[in-house]
Amino acid sequence: MIERDLAPRLARAARQWPSVTLTGPRQSGKTTLCRSLFPEHPYETLEAPDVRAFAIEDPRAFLARFPRGAVLDEIQRAPDLLSYLQGVIDADPAPGRWILTGSQNLALLETVSQSLAGRTAVYNLLPLTRGETVRFPRHPDALDEVLFAGSYPRVFDEGIDPGDWFRSYVAAYIERDVRTIANVGDLAAFQRFVALCAGRTAQLLNYSALAGDCGVSQPTAKAWLSILETSFLIFRLPAFHANLRKRLVKMPKLHFYDTGLVCWLLGIRSPGQLRSHPLRGPVFETWVVSEIAKQRVHRGEPGGLFFYRDRNGAEADLILQGPAGPAIVEAKAGETASSGLFAGAARVRRGLAGADGPPSAAVVYGGDRPQRRGADRLVPWRQLRAFEMTTLGDAEVESLAATPGPERSLAFHDMARRIRENPSDWAEEGTMRWNFPDLTRRPNAAEIEWAFLECSRQLSSGGEDGETRQDREARTAELERLLAQDPDSLETRYHAALVEEMRRREEA
Repeated sequence: MIERDLAPRLARAARQWPSVTLTGPRQSGKTTLCRSLFPEHPYETLEAPDVRAFAIEDPRAFLARFPRGAVLDEIQRAPDLLSYLQGVIDADPAPGRWILTGSQNLALLETVSQSLAGRTAVYNLLPLTRGETVRFPRHPDALDEVLFAGSYPRVFDEGIDPGDWFRSYVAAYIERDVRTIANVGDLAAFQRFVALCAGRTAQLLNYSALAGDCGVSQPTAKAWLSILETSFLIFRLPAFHANLRKRLVKMPKLHFYDTGLVCWLLGIRSPGQLRSHPLRGPVFETWVVSEIAKQRVHRGEPGGLFFYRDRNGAEADLILQGPAGPAIVEAKAGETASSGLFAGAARVRRGLAGADGPPSAAVVYGGDRPQRRGADRLVPWRQLRAFEMTTLGDAEVESLAATPGPERSLAFHDMARRIRENPSDWAEEGTMRWNFPDLTRRPNAAEIEWAFLECSRQLSSGGEDGETRQDREARTAELERLLAQDPDSLETRYHAALVEEMRRREEA
């Protein structure tokens, strides 16, 4: 059991909302996360036929069994239950009583929006990010092993062979979930369709060609793609659009959330086979795009991701849209650094000349050495998580600083924790700047220092944003307790800096 990036936000929502709804693909860890965060809640799954029958046939009696609330798993199996839960919540809207989970995005959210609008906070738990995967004692370290293993928790928690696990996963998905989501008559054709989609990952989504290759109509192909999206297996990356006088490609790109699933569907049965596979490049591109997409979803910032392609052939795998304007990201699976890796980004930068702000550019590649070439960055694949957070760090800090004091404190500590857990990702010199001028020595994990210093600066100025003097005194006491536990640790030094800064502000 590891801590998921979404956990602090889920716990915070349970202190504010009478119910919390968590959706995501099967086996993404929803049940484990909810049961670990809310151990005092009774747990009931509607997957069991007798429990589901009870909930459907006598919903009032079913809910009456849980006077203080419960974790209700696979809630999409009894959607009418939510209409009765609405009355229960209205009668007692105490926060955090009801925790609902479901595996079908579209069907579940439609029911939630109708029955629990304004009564529940909705979150998505996707498969693991790389930053979460490395928290397991057994995790792959080489790039091809990472791509092959994918990002579903059970593979790492139980040490299951990825090929065996994905074989069972696909069989269960095709035989059970597809029948539940939609009336697919030809399951063999649907499974062939899913495999064809895997062969088109990181490519433009041409509905006509996909339907023709599978031998189905174009409306059927679109309906089946919607099923895959509903199940959180794929997502469509939209084309970048701005007020540019350019002829841009408008059709989306197809990506999977998990590269291990892509490999299995492509018939790849080992990391060595992947290394020489002709689709290794698109698989790596999908990994880069899906990693950033998952990080944003788990951080509560979905959207803002696009790709770019114009009629002149200029193309970028990913455009990160932020307050400072677009940032160009390219994915290159090769391990050798060269100036040619930036050629595509340079063409796109010229194409985006009319957008707001000069776009920065980064190439995420399969090597290990970070480089800066002027304003451009070469980012090793292991540092992708750190890179994505640095590109959005300022906006995230500003957003968190604008929230009420206690919530801001929790959010900043969460941000610092996420950075601290991956010290090797934050070793690049010069990515962030100091906020305490008296701490001039830069240890190897320079970005960890930035995280705690930025956290300290923001927390210490909390008086203007709703944090009372009593709040700060309580925080100082807690930090002093931590200082006594391990006075020589890197983290302790910055707790000490925070205590000193708080005292200085009080004296001022």
